[in-house]
Amino acid sequence: MSEPQPQSALDLIDADSLLSDEERDIRDTVRAFVLSEIKPNIANWFETGDFPARDLAKRFGEMGLLGMHLEGYGCAGTSATAYGLAALELEAADSGIRSLVSVQGSLAMFAIWKFGSEEQKNEWLPKMADGDAIGCFGLTEADFGSNPQGMLTNAKRSGDDWILNGSKMWITNGSIADVAVVWAQTEDGIRGFVVPTNSPGFSATAIKSKLSLRASVTSELVFSDVRLPASAVLPNVTGLKGPMSCLNEARFGILFGVIGAARDCLEVATDYARSRIQFDRPIAAFQLTQEKLTNMALELQKSYLLAIHFGRLKDAKKLRPEQISVGKLNNVREAIEIARTARTILGANGVTLEYSVMRHANNLESVLTYEGTSEIHLLTIGRALTGISAFR
Repeated sequence: MSEPQPQSALDLIDADSLLSDEERDIRDTVRAFVLSEIKPNIANWFETGDFPARDLAKRFGEMGLLGMHLEGYGCAGTSATAYGLAALELEAADSGIRSLVSVQGSLAMFAIWKFGSEEQKNEWLPKMADGDAIGCFGLTEADFGSNPQGMLTNAKRSGDDWILNGSKMWITNGSIADVAVVWAQTEDGIRGFVVPTNSPGFSATAIKSKLSLRASVTSELVFSDVRLPASAVLPNVTGLKGPMSCLNEARFGILFGVIGAARDCLEVATDYARSRIQFDRPIAAFQLTQEKLTNMALELQKSYLLAIHFGRLKDAKKLRPEQISVGKLNNVREAIEIARTARTILGANGVTLEYSVMRHANNLESVLTYEGTSEIHLLTIGRALTGISAFR
């Protein structure tokens, strides 16, 4: 009897049957672009710590990927599930590439779209959707990550204007951005400001010497008496619910995106195991290797099914914040374990840039702690289960 033909982990569960024709078309378009334009270059971009962010943003804008799940103002208005599938394909190349898109669309653009004035929306969203303007999202500070309520950045009234002072840290797209959505303490509570980056007193410095997300722009923002007009304030939100709702949009993209990194690691490990000969046999023929591959496939499949379920809930406007924490915590946790296990199958070859697994593993170390650390998501789920908050 002939040997069965190998199947991919997602084909094994007939994952495509869960998607509409439009969702498959969007996924396939992004996948084709990733294969032709990003994968041949990503190892070099990661090694040099430099990549053509503005050129890629323009290409993504032409494809309709920037703010794709938003309605109007030049945005594509796709389903949330389709956006998640696009994030998955982008992160199959690299987490940094997905971060460029998700920070643009789910943080900077979403904040303006959800909470901005018509003037702010009309000024910025069409340009950002086209990739002609890049945005960043200023919430995290050097001493206030998981506890943004304690932020020191502040804005004080000066006549009809505002004077912004402070700094933000670990800001994706920061030093290439044309506009920053900045959250600051005010006498009215935490407010959001739309800040053109050419404003006097605004500066952004790229953070170098990173061991993770090297194909991504990460920056420190500094505000030194930045004078802003009253029209710079996001008028439709006060307090932490503003930035937290934006973070939930980004976390949704992450819970899909990391599946792409995990899928790529599994595919690389499977191909390697089938071709790597030891003791006169491919190492895929050994039971311990098959156990690793099977366990990785199971976790990938479960993560994908969870993501699709949450995508359908989000499209039905039923997805709750604690459910996003479930998806982000589980899927990142499993993706990083898949990357680490895949590396063991490749042995010493797994630590080189010739293969993607260590690059993915390094990136996922950042994804594990940004947009809410594992501990924060654990406690969010614990609060939902018990009705008791353990944050303080």
